[in-house]
Amino acid sequence: MTNKYPFNLVPDGNSYSVTFPDIPEAITFGDTAKEASERAHDCLLTALEFYFEDVREVPAPSKVKKGQHAVELPASIAVKVQLLNEMVRQRIKQVELAKRMHLSPTQVNRIVNVRQPTKIDTINEAFKALGKHLDFVVA
Repeated sequence: MTNKYPFNLVPDGNSYSVTFPDIPEAITFGDTAKEASERAHDCLLTALEFYFEDVREVPAPSKVKKGQHAVELPASIAVKVQLLNEMVRQRIKQVELAKRMHLSPTQVNRIVNVRQPTKIDTINEAFKALGKHLDFVVA
């Protein structure tokens, strides 16, 4: 699976707008194409926070088409997206995950926070608590 989310960069009067076809909540702009493109990464992370807060599955990124740009999620965030999606599929709330991991709800809240760094071993333990495991592929 790719971690690159495509975005459209479109001139909009005296500015440029950025929209993500796969994450409709992610919208930003800039006075220049460069400024708008630079804002795209933070815009995507902010939109992902809404998915985590609402406990909604994050759509997988579509293939980047000709004329589109892309934001690549850091591996540390991409794996958290996978964890959230698995929690949603299994209908497991953070409180239940905390019980399964023998952690406080606050600790699990940090694990599923895209802005909070989390050790990969901790995320692996969360997947184990869901009956899953992490696999790594170097491409």
